[in-house]
Amino acid sequence: MKIGMLTAPFGNESLETVVKFAAEAGFDALEVATPSAHSDPATMDFARLEATVQEAGLEISSFATYANISHGDESERTANRQRLAATLEAMKKTSVKTLCCLAGLPPAGMKREQAIVEIAAPFYREFAPRAADQGVRLAMENWFATNIQCLAQWELIFNEVPNENFGLNFDPSHLAWQGQDYLLAVEKFASRIFHTHAKDVEINYPKLAWIGNQESGWWRYVIPGLGEIDWGVYIGRLRRNGYNGVLSIEHEDAAVGREEGFKLGLGYLRLFADGS
Repeated sequence: MKIGMLTAPFGNESLETVVKFAAEAGFDALEVATPSAHSDPATMDFARLEATVQEAGLEISSFATYANISHGDESERTANRQRLAATLEAMKKTSVKTLCCLAGLPPAGMKREQAIVEIAAPFYREFAPRAADQGVRLAMENWFATNIQCLAQWELIFNEVPNENFGLNFDPSHLAWQGQDYLLAVEKFASRIFHTHAKDVEINYPKLAWIGNQESGWWRYVIPGLGEIDWGVYIGRLRRNGYNGVLSIEHEDAAVGREEGFKLGLGYLRLFADGS
């Protein structure tokens, strides 16, 4: 299993800067945040972008356009969908076959289930075949703020959009702090896991006991190995259920610097993944 990194923290940096850091640190792959200073469909040749990454001994595990395709404002929604479509179009010049995305966020006053049925699912029923024509799989990150906060909502969106190329960028951290079983989720949705985020979560149990889970501030995202996720068991469960792709570190740990955090996570995950 290979180890990669989501390039979003380098969003204002050049491609050369990102590639140099990742190669020297010992990463295998990049999840390329798009659009960004180092990956913009409007101004860059994605064939050349991929070649630059490959020349450094790396691969692109996916392009990632985390746009809110169910935004409550119609103009914003349209613009966000166009951003996603622009990335898909630019990918035609590459060999990359995974596009990470979002299920969208519920507009104000709308329940997640309604947003799925009325907004997100109709869009993806149209967009998924377009991606399939390019051989591209769509991988939604299960960010808790989106329409797929819980496993029942995952099931709903996959019932609404049964296309085989429509699945998940699986992130266990969003499930862990909510009390959902991320190992069960791997088994239940194994056929939908196209990409994974490697992010951990620290739970401050004394604070949780004091303020309760309806308040905030009792959990935070951390580098893999510094939180609640049992990475050995989790990675083993992924393998057993057919996933042997990239573990892409998503660095959102405010306690460690950008480069330091990525290197720390890489070193820890190498205990379980050899890069093959």
